[in-house]
Amino acid sequence: MYLKKILLTVVFLGLVGMAGFSYYVYQNIFTPNTGFNNPQANIFIPTGATFKMVQEELSPLLKDMSTFVTVAQRKGYVSNIKAGHFIIKKGSNNNEIINSIRSGNTPVTIKFNNQERLENLAGHLAKQIEADSLSLLNAMLDIDFLKASGFTQDTALGMYIANSYQVYWNTSSKAFCQKMLKQYHVFWNDARVAKAKAISLSKDQVMALAAIVQKETAMIDERPVVAGLYLNRLKKGMLLQADPTVIFAKKKTENNFNQVIKRVLFKDLKITSPYNTYANSGVPPGPITMPDVSAIDGVLNYKKHGFYFMVADVNNFGYHKFAKTLSAHNRNKKQYVNWINKQGVKR
Repeated sequence: MYLKKILLTVVFLGLVGMAGFSYYVYQNIFTPNTGFNNPQANIFIPTGATFKMVQEELSPLLKDMSTFVTVAQRKGYVSNIKAGHFIIKKGSNNNEIINSIRSGNTPVTIKFNNQERLENLAGHLAKQIEADSLSLLNAMLDIDFLKASGFTQDTALGMYIANSYQVYWNTSSKAFCQKMLKQYHVFWNDARVAKAKAISLSKDQVMALAAIVQKETAMIDERPVVAGLYLNRLKKGMLLQADPTVIFAKKKTENNFNQVIKRVLFKDLKITSPYNTYANSGVPPGPITMPDVSAIDGVLNYKKHGFYFMVADVNNFGYHKFAKTLSAHNRNKKQYVNWINKQGVKR
């Protein structure tokens, strides 16, 4: 009888212990532990992060940090932290949260366009991925990388095709450049290469001309017309005489890309620079900005016409007036000069 009581007591205590353990497991592992209202939350864990840094990142998102720490320790996460961009779904428990930040590195979508220089591109990208602007710029200008990929410091900007891309947030600067090089080769498919060859331009020259077209007009439907004009001038051996190249030459020569230039002066046309198309024949040695795909394709699919001159149309802002002869152009230009003088624009 006495032995029976002991056995019952042991069983009872065992059941209580199991119940307590089950409750502990349920509370720590399987109870939802998110404290945000959105369907999901994004967290970014930097390379080399400590567990304390992870806790600081998660702190605003969790209801109970202590239970998370307990489960993280038991699952060995504390000594096996992964860098990257992770998504935590609303209502996730500690077990799910740890699984998400341990093996759920999710790509981010980056976007870039209209960057004037690699320096600007690097700064823009540094706001979207983990790599800082200096490491990105160094990777972009790496001599060995440029040589192996067939670019120079002048043409390197043309490797980055303006678009949206999916990359891992913690992608290294070098890996990012390699990915963009692959995208560049994807962009330059057989059809585009054939079209470049048909107009007797290399890929680098197409990018340089497209950059001028990009700067000359923001109107996508006008870009093939502008491209056709410049190709007409090239075929005839005329100087391109594109004002945007003079503006770029001035900025580059003075090492001041922050200046805003609304009007090109006659003295600017004499600036000594390979980018000054009033002083040098052919296209510049590299792009003066990052051209949009519409500008690149505008060159490759240029419109055939007989225009050699153009000037801004003051009656249809954003567009241009085109002319086949210098005399007709001078009449159009006079109207534009009168208008800009009335606006008081001197520089």
